[in-house]
Amino acid sequence: MKKLCLVVFALMASFVFAEPEVARHQFTTAVEDREPVDALTDAMNINPMYYFTELKGFEGTVVTHRWMYNGEQMANVTFNVGGPRWRVYSSKQLLPEWDGDWTVEVVDEQGQVVASDTVSIMIE
Repeated sequence: MKKLCLVVFALMASFVFAEPEVARHQFTTAVEDREPVDALTDAMNINPMYYFTELKGFEGTVVTHRWMYNGEQMANVTFNVGGPRWRVYSSKQLLPEWDGDWTVEVVDEQGQVVASDTVSIMIE
């Protein structure tokens, strides 16, 4: 019985003390029912563009999407994470002169980049 209790406690502790993780992150053309409809690696004439993130273990913290265009910070979108599994997304309306590389960095409360993706966009 002692062994069973220790195993159960160890399993519970692994869930409670699990390291936060970014389970999924991607650019997409749209988000429906809190899920991305596709994954973009490069695109033409996408407007607006979305960035989707699934967070696990970040409950009670603040996470930011930092939008970068050709290395220049263009926007920060901040989220309060309200549960153990939390899905968030942000979007950017692109101007015609904003052809090039777009990167979104997922930044935790401590300012650490915990995930990032880059997509090359061409706007006509």
